[in-house]
Amino acid sequence: MKRDTETVLVRRAFGVLFLAISVALLSGTLLIEFIGSSRHPLIFNVLIWIACFGIIFTVIFTRFRSSMLFVRKRMKQSAKWPIIAKVINGLCWAGPFLAIGLIPSAYQYFILLGIGMGNLSTFILMKTINKLNNKEQLIVGSISLISIPLAAGLDTSFFSARSDIAVLLSRALIAVAYGIAGIYAYFSSI
Repeated sequence: MKRDTETVLVRRAFGVLFLAISVALLSGTLLIEFIGSSRHPLIFNVLIWIACFGIIFTVIFTRFRSSMLFVRKRMKQSAKWPIIAKVINGLCWAGPFLAIGLIPSAYQYFILLGIGMGNLSTFILMKTINKLNNKEQLIVGSISLISIPLAAGLDTSFFSARSDIAVLLSRALIAVAYGIAGIYAYFSSI
């Protein structure tokens, strides 16, 4: 019985975490778009992202402090993985982000790819090594990967002259992915 209760608490904690990520992404994206940060130095965007994530996570971690201990406990599971699993997971997360340096014009797709592959690899490794079924990560990974052709299609057809809209779209798609996964995780635990 204790294991089932802990599983519910962990899933609910991840639901809150994923919803916080979604809200921070969406608020940062909207703030940058409304303020028109393309007219401002890059540091302005950095400050907006730090503020959005900082405020949202401060509120979440103070309000749900005990729940976040379950998130930390689950994340420590990956520390026990064999080195090859850690390398694979690290490459899935970091590889697409490193590729941004090679092809900066496609960075909105690499972000979707990194979030998708990272969450999907973590889901697969947690399921095979730790016997944990983190469906919320499967949801984020799947939606992010499925969003790549959608974003590319919209970017090349409707927004070819407005790359800023394409970037906004990819951020919004990631926020939607985390939001759907967060809602699933939170309410599937009830």
